Amino acid sequence: MSTLLAVCCYCDAQSEVNECIVANARHCGECIQAGAKCGWCKDPDFLKQGETVTTRCDELQSLLKRGCDEAMIEDPHGEQVVHRNKTVTNRRKGAEKLNPEDITQIQPQKLSLTLRSGEPQSFDLKFKRAEDYPIDLYYLMDLSYSMKDDLENVKNLGTSLMLEMSKITSDFKIGFGSFVEKTVMPYISTTPAKLLNPCTGDQNCTSPFSYKHVLNLTSDGNQFNTLVGQQHISGNLDSPEGGFDAIMQVAVCGHHIGWRNVTRLLVFSTDAGFHFAGDGKLGGIVLPNDGKCHLENNVYTMSHYYDYPSIAHLVQKLSDNNIQTIFAVTEEFQPVYQELKNLIPKSAVGTLSANSSNVINLIIDAYNSLSSEVILENSKLPEGVTIAYTSRCKNGLVSEGENGRKCSNISIGDEVRIVTSKGCPKQVKPETIKIKPLGFTEEVEITLNFICECECHKDGVENSDLCHFGNGTYECGACKCNDGRVGRQCECSSNDVATEDMDRTCRKDNGTDICSNNGDCVCGTCECKKRDNPDERYSGQYCECDNFNCDRSGNKLCGGHGRCECRVCVCDPMWTGSACDCSLDNSTCMASNKQLCNGRGTCDCGVCKCTDPKFQGPTCETCPTCPGVCAQHKDCVQCRAFGTGEKKETCERDCSDFIMIKVKTRDKLPQPNDASYPVMHCKERDANDYCPAGPDITPIAVGVVAGIVLIGLALLLIWKLLMIIHDRREFAKFEKEKMNAKWDTQENPIYKSPINQFQNPNYGRKATAL
Repeated sequence: MSTLLAVCCYCDAQSEVNECIVANARHCGECIQAGAKCGWCKDPDFLKQGETVTTRCDELQSLLKRGCDEAMIEDPHGEQVVHRNKTVTNRRKGAEKLNPEDITQIQPQKLSLTLRSGEPQSFDLKFKRAEDYPIDLYYLMDLSYSMKDDLENVKNLGTSLMLEMSKITSDFKIGFGSFVEKTVMPYISTTPAKLLNPCTGDQNCTSPFSYKHVLNLTSDGNQFNTLVGQQHISGNLDSPEGGFDAIMQVAVCGHHIGWRNVTRLLVFSTDAGFHFAGDGKLGGIVLPNDGKCHLENNVYTMSHYYDYPSIAHLVQKLSDNNIQTIFAVTEEFQPVYQELKNLIPKSAVGTLSANSSNVINLIIDAYNSLSSEVILENSKLPEGVTIAYTSRCKNGLVSEGENGRKCSNISIGDEVRIVTSKGCPKQVKPETIKIKPLGFTEEVEITLNFICECECHKDGVENSDLCHFGNGTYECGACKCNDGRVGRQCECSSNDVATEDMDRTCRKDNGTDICSNNGDCVCGTCECKKRDNPDERYSGQYCECDNFNCDRSGNKLCGGHGRCECRVCVCDPMWTGSACDCSLDNSTCMASNKQLCNGRGTCDCGVCKCTDPKFQGPTCETCPTCPGVCAQHKDCVQCRAFGTGEKKETCERDCSDFIMIKVKTRDKLPQPNDASYPVMHCKERDANDYCPAGPDITPIAVGVVAGIVLIGLALLLIWKLLMIIHDRREFAKFEKEKMNAKWDTQENPIYKSPINQFQNPNYGRKATAL
């Protein structure tokens, strides 16, 4: 069983100074509002002449020490009364079906608290999730064109989801709605053809719309399938959609949707981003969303008139109507909606597949996540009232989330416990606040009554002669002066010019400064000045004290380890010094041998001061000039390991407690950083003053250099030899081809002579007579 514990307090911040005296209370009512430790002595003879403290308002123990009888001290206390405390329903699945109104998950349901300033009030508030609790789920779907394939899968969602949810609850209802975008430019095309069919090509799409409510919450899955199957895809121009308009209408139009007083889930399915407040200006829409229902014939009619709602506005409306949101979005936009989830309490984000085929598993997983988490919230608190929670969750773990208001991993049937405490009032009239687990309709109603006056106030005598001729009301042993009158018996007017006699009583030790220059002398009494910082105060009979002019350390008043009283630091336990900067905790001086500073020094303000100058370190553990551990144990190692050294003859006697372990090779030695052997390596000369010499570096270096040179020369010679062999082979090949040539080697075969010879065919013949 898991437990959540929360604490709520109605109080002003408590100061470390004597807040009762600092308050300078003029009557009993002011005194008891100064703090829970303050009491008022109503004994008329209480104040005596010459007393340093001249107030009836003081801490209780101080009043008793000053001689006020306990019966004469006014110290009222708060109380609580439970008016309705019906036990949480211990209902299990399969039990007789109950009306949701008959199921109780939170206890008590109504109580009243009477509060006094600074005094906590507490009560136990149990929350227990009832198994088989009814669930309403509304599926809100983006019907822009990119969701066409998703719609096909959602058409059979009703019966399938009914079947799965029946494993969680026997009372499940489902509804359906859709959205696209505001019906104005530039979000949609307003040409007549596009208003009829916003899709391109031969696609048959329905006219664009902002939000359309299709199906009231019903337990008939077949009806869901039928109506969703009749829906058609629409289209718009820009990528972000108008889903926020739709969410707002689903939240505030409960009478249209059919929300019951049960667990309410809103599944928001889309593959795009969202418009929010301010984006409406693009379409000339400047009026902020009014957060009201505007459905006519199940269609949102004011999308062209009101801007998109803001995220804060949505959070408020979802919380007011106890709706938990599940964002089913594609992977591309999951980071965007994850950030949105962080702003909307009791919401979840699931990754939707490209065609929404995994939507049922997504809804089940998101519901389990939401139902296993409890976050407490409260309504607006009256002025001066604060509330804080300390929640003990499952397995007794203390919650650190949401300022103690949140517990996770709470399964159905786990119990949550809340303790609430309230502090001190500033208003007289009763106030009502409500605390409830976020996302649930059940709540606890708390009526706050404030203690602002003492009981003796009722017996006061107005215009009493004891108050200087009726200038005040005599109550609780003192005069409560009328407006414009001051003084113990209201003997002075606040407008009277100060006289020398009056001023004399405002000078400390007959000095020259009136009220230490930190106040005004009013009717012979110092009234200290107020500081801009409400945490800083002047106090004392002559305003000679303050709580902010003390020594500082680390730029903190009293080092952050004390409080400033009358310019002197009063240190917290375990701290001392003029600025409370000296720690009395000796743990930082404790050495490993459990001795303070190894017995070689003193612990001063948490730091060792070594008395022996040879030793140093945080706990005086090191001695730079002392013989080392190697030299200290050298003789024992020699006699035990080698039978040599100065202790050879007395080895058994002097080195009997010396534990030695031999290793055969150097690599077997334990290393200094080995946790199992916190050792150090030693290297000492033996009794013959012999220590093996280290290697000579010079021959090694020369050998390495020579080796590199020789290897280089060898590689160069091999390369040269290979080149010679290659050239000779190429030349022999050339000679062979030359010998095989088929032309006359003495004449260039392609040579042509520049001389051409021609012969006359008639040259040399005899002429013939005709």
